[in-house]
Amino acid sequence: MYENPRLILDSSNPPEPGSITWRSPSNIALIKYWGKYGQQLPQNPSLSLTLASSCTDTMLEYAFKEEGDNGKIDLEFFFHAEPNEAFQAKTQAFLESLLPLFPFLKQLKLTIQTGNSFPHSAGIASSASGMSALALCLCSLEDALFGTLQDAGAFDRKASYIARLGSGSACRSIFSHAAVWGETPLVAGSSNEFAVPVGDQVHEMFKDFHDDILIVSQDEKTVSSRDGHALMDGNPYAEARYAQARQRLGALLDAMRTGDLATFGKIVEDEAMTLHALMMCSNPSYTLMRPNTLAILEKIRAYRAETSHPVYFTMDAGPNVHLLYPGDIVHEVRAFIEDELKELCEDGYVQQDWVGEGPEEL
Repeated sequence: MYENPRLILDSSNPPEPGSITWRSPSNIALIKYWGKYGQQLPQNPSLSLTLASSCTDTMLEYAFKEEGDNGKIDLEFFFHAEPNEAFQAKTQAFLESLLPLFPFLKQLKLTIQTGNSFPHSAGIASSASGMSALALCLCSLEDALFGTLQDAGAFDRKASYIARLGSGSACRSIFSHAAVWGETPLVAGSSNEFAVPVGDQVHEMFKDFHDDILIVSQDEKTVSSRDGHALMDGNPYAEARYAQARQRLGALLDAMRTGDLATFGKIVEDEAMTLHALMMCSNPSYTLMRPNTLAILEKIRAYRAETSHPVYFTMDAGPNVHLLYPGDIVHEVRAFIEDELKELCEDGYVQQDWVGEGPEEL
């Protein structure tokens, strides 16, 4: 889609060394993407809220390679100012896979410095914030060198496309407030190749929504998301699931347009439970929830029944719980977290977050 062999630097007029820095947030899926085909394409459309405080800062430094292009990516990689071999290898392989789209990368010496505003292993989607930040840096670099992405919409679409190749959910982090990824007749311009913003289609209350992330466990997951997606290929419920997700997307978009919190909450919680049910009926089956996950869910349901506050949960592919609620009850809910939920979190750790404005160039 974006292959461009003409994006080659003129060695007789090389660019000055420079750097580009982007901060990009994580996002939380409300309609889950679980199951993919081809090159990181989704089996069903998904919808997410863009977060604000759970983010990755990535600086991409570049300089022209005077010794010439040897066909390889020349990369130094630092995570929180320390070399990280595993992340370096993954990033190197990702950049090499992008050479048909960014052939000039092999003409440059690259240094990437990256870090998260949250513990890497905390079960917050660091691949979404990390890969979207890197994709934004790459698109800014292309525009700085060639002036090809002056149009803001074209820039965002390409950044979302590139982010998707690194991590499916990362393509949604490019946009403020809320985004849909996956082709659906319900959203004009939607695509399996990149996400599209839908923040202007939802009620204002969702732009002031909170997501407090209750960290039940910081241990590495027993089954990676990549492996979990692959297990959907043989899951007997897969086709019914994809149809269900498409139906729920329509109902959730309607609820978010009108500000119908009861319908919003029911669908979002059903989606979280469906995601974990799909893991339990995979072959081999696995369980990522922990005893404290279930205890937190019960407490949230009891609190909602007692207070009638619109407080709802969702979960990613992990044991941690995202507590979703409108901004006008933040003080009551934070007291509830302090009094009843914190003790169920590992080391009492809660990442306070809220719906945000999307990435920013620093």
